[in-house]
Amino acid sequence: MLPLDSDSSTGLAIQVASSATDLPTPEAFLAWVNLARQGDDGEVTLRIVDEAESAQLNQQFRNKRGATNVLSFPVADLDMPLPPDVVPDLGDLVICAPLVASEAVEQKKPPQNHWAHLTLHGVLHLRGFDHQDEGQAECMENLEIDLLQQLGIANPYQTESTEFP
Repeated sequence: MLPLDSDSSTGLAIQVASSATDLPTPEAFLAWVNLARQGDDGEVTLRIVDEAESAQLNQQFRNKRGATNVLSFPVADLDMPLPPDVVPDLGDLVICAPLVASEAVEQKKPPQNHWAHLTLHGVLHLRGFDHQDEGQAECMENLEIDLLQQLGIANPYQTESTEFP
């Protein structure tokens, strides 16, 4: 495991446990996390992994076989009491680099755009957004679309184009 950026003053810790070499910059990850945080001060730990670790975590925590593109572990799910002056961490994100790369090719999207989308998506999960039912999914997707538009990235749920005019 190689820390890419461990400056806790940014509220983002990045760990790279992947052989991928074409990763976004720490500055890009920080910009995406901050956009999705929308003023929430909680710390986020982002771990970039390969398929084996993603599959192991997906099986262990979701009882699902195989790797997945992003896993979110909100600290709020731990139900731990904290002192009133302590800002809780938002939680941990685990993103599978090989899946991001293959999905970007499959979906004909620039890899950087797909990384941005999955990072935003994961942070929104850390903030309590979900897509378990149609109403939740619509709310979360609309927020993702809005945040991505602020970055100049097209609606990821439409496959015709990858950039806004």
